[in-house]
Amino acid sequence: MTTVPSSTTATHPLAQLTADEVVEARAVLVEAGLVTDGTRFVYLGLEEPPKDVLYADAGTPDRAVRALLHEGAAQPAARDVVVSLTRREVVSRRDLDAATDGQLPVLDSEFGVVEEVLATDPRWLAALAARELDVADVRVAPLSAGVFEYPEEEGRRILRGLAFRQDHPADHPWAHPIDGLVAYVDVVNRTVDQVIDLGPVPVPEESGNFNDPSVTGPMRTTQKPIEITQPEGPSFTLDGNLLTWEGWQLRVGFDAREGLTLHQIGFTDGGRLRPVIHRASIAEMVVPYADPSPVRSWQNYFDTGEYLVGRYANALELGCDCLGDITYMDAVIADELGAPQVLRNAICMHEEDFGVLWKHTDLWAGSAETRRQRRMVVSFFTTIGNYDYGFYWYLYLDGTIGFEVKATGVVFTSAYPGAGYPYASQLAPGLGAPFHQHLFSARLDMMVDGPTNTVEELDFVRVPMGPDNPRGNAFRQQRTPLRRESEAQRMADQSIGRVWHITNPQSRNRLGDPVAYALLPEGQPTLLADPGSPIHRRATFAAKHLWVTRYDPAERYAAGDFVNQHAGGAGLPEYVAGDRELEGTDLVVWHTFGLTHVPRPEDWPVMPVDYTGFRLKPVGFFDRNPTLDVPPNASSHCRSRAAGGGDSPDDGCCHG
Repeated sequence: MTTVPSSTTATHPLAQLTADEVVEARAVLVEAGLVTDGTRFVYLGLEEPPKDVLYADAGTPDRAVRALLHEGAAQPAARDVVVSLTRREVVSRRDLDAATDGQLPVLDSEFGVVEEVLATDPRWLAALAARELDVADVRVAPLSAGVFEYPEEEGRRILRGLAFRQDHPADHPWAHPIDGLVAYVDVVNRTVDQVIDLGPVPVPEESGNFNDPSVTGPMRTTQKPIEITQPEGPSFTLDGNLLTWEGWQLRVGFDAREGLTLHQIGFTDGGRLRPVIHRASIAEMVVPYADPSPVRSWQNYFDTGEYLVGRYANALELGCDCLGDITYMDAVIADELGAPQVLRNAICMHEEDFGVLWKHTDLWAGSAETRRQRRMVVSFFTTIGNYDYGFYWYLYLDGTIGFEVKATGVVFTSAYPGAGYPYASQLAPGLGAPFHQHLFSARLDMMVDGPTNTVEELDFVRVPMGPDNPRGNAFRQQRTPLRRESEAQRMADQSIGRVWHITNPQSRNRLGDPVAYALLPEGQPTLLADPGSPIHRRATFAAKHLWVTRYDPAERYAAGDFVNQHAGGAGLPEYVAGDRELEGTDLVVWHTFGLTHVPRPEDWPVMPVDYTGFRLKPVGFFDRNPTLDVPPNASSHCRSRAAGGGDSPDDGCCHG
């Protein structure tokens, strides 16, 4: 195991922020009079140089950061500020209007406010008393409010609270939802707007303590050790945040909002580093719930835009989160007072075997060859309330790029209303969990062999029987260029094998075709809420599997910059309103993917990992199979045969 500590000096414009830079940024803001005793740093992150500046041969770009500052009850209550560290000055400042811009993301320090304020509210205490509950045993989840038919909430920071009973300090309260009850709390003024009480509902009693032997039973004793070793060390190198592995080169970044980010992903081919993606991240994530109950119909959370997934990166541990020869990287963010906060072992990097890469046994030539696939893994894990998410980027020997979310943790629970309830599952006696979705937006700032890219949609088309197809066996691929942003809002369709090619018409392979990468979607359901619903207005990005926009460095997030209590229409719907041309230009591909979760009894009391993601696969990007030079496995158990050699067709080679 190797741990790469956070650096003290940035050596590249896309290097991660250092602790010294966080300190310097705060000092500049103090000198500019923008920090008071009440100021809270909601976000501070690297303001990456635009591509035209970064790739221009004009010296090193300014090193800059963006800060979102919350002032509580003071006015203006929120500021969006960009600071040049190179020049030690404020470059831009915008005072936000919460009524139109939305609120800044939820602060850590606000999490406890909901429970504290409710603990003295007579309506809340009366509701608990009617359920024979002691307020000291009640935990309240601080949940983002969204925007609904409450004009009195406009311009105010609101959180909504659902309650759970905790039987002892180590008890997992998710097992004991206190249903039929919700409160709306103003976290700045520390007041309670509403307590909605539909009357007592039996609190489920089954334990949710998945670490309690009385729940788990005896641990199994049948598992033999699996040891993953690389006696000569890993095949990758890391220089600062520059990762090089098996032809791949990229920079590994980290952001308090998006978490793990990858930059300048390219592949060395024929001695030339060929760019594929300038920047890749998961730019938004929304979890909408399906239960229309009066106490739950508002439930939906933008974990990226409202809570900032990067802030909650786990400190990963060898043997638990990662196996093998692991390199960890720390990350640096700012805490709410603007001081540097080091997230230890936030990023995990390792390579792993991935089965057979290619194989052929040829009876005519007498050859039997097998090569093994391996992949480079760059990942982080984050915990947002009850759910835990692993974000995994994969690079493969054959030029494929993959991404996968691993969703686990504890499902958000409710009391189960009874048999046949159409919007929730029963997990345990009396314990329910509403149907919900986990929808992610990948922002892929493409650069396939350069900045002049075009996106084409490819469908399989059945050819009718006729003179040119007398036996009816023919089918073909239909290509449709997505020429404008209005044409590039698309749905996946697995029934016709729909994929999207990101091509470069100015770069041709040896066959004369434009080089390309194909986006291969899973094609799972998009946002299922009604198009007229508040959540659809706010999460419109999730209604389509694909959006393509012309590159603009200010267009960063699928649901807009300020998601918390924003009424909707921001982000992708706003970006595409100009209907810009897309052919042969610098473009960004936005891909929606995710899970639609009907919770199962097997998901209780802790959920086995569920998976979702996508792949980007080279199509004519290379002139031939780029893995012909991968050597046979060095294991003594596997022997490839040259033509005319060996003893049998299989010859003992492994097939994993």
